[in-house]
Amino acid sequence: MAKLTKAQTLAAIADKTGMSKKEVGEFMDKLVELAYHQVKGSGEFTLPGVGKLVKVHRAARMGRNPATGAQISIPAKTVVKFRVAKAAKDAIL
Repeated sequence: MAKLTKAQTLAAIADKTGMSKKEVGEFMDKLVELAYHQVKGSGEFTLPGVGKLVKVHRAARMGRNPATGAQISIPAKTVVKFRVAKAAKDAIL
């Protein structure tokens, strides 16, 4: 089974729900917009049964330049991680 493009994903959802591709596209855009807004504000967004986006602070640490082997200081930063829900793991694996 090949991976779906965005257009194929929208068409498949439209086919299963009876909504138009345009309506599905608008819904998906609003869902993504809501997810970004929630993660930026509260630090996480959960999509039940799939997983959640979480904003995580990564502490400063020492690393190594793979080309030269020299030690470098990696500064602290905030990153976004996706944590897969147990239900998704059980269904897929």
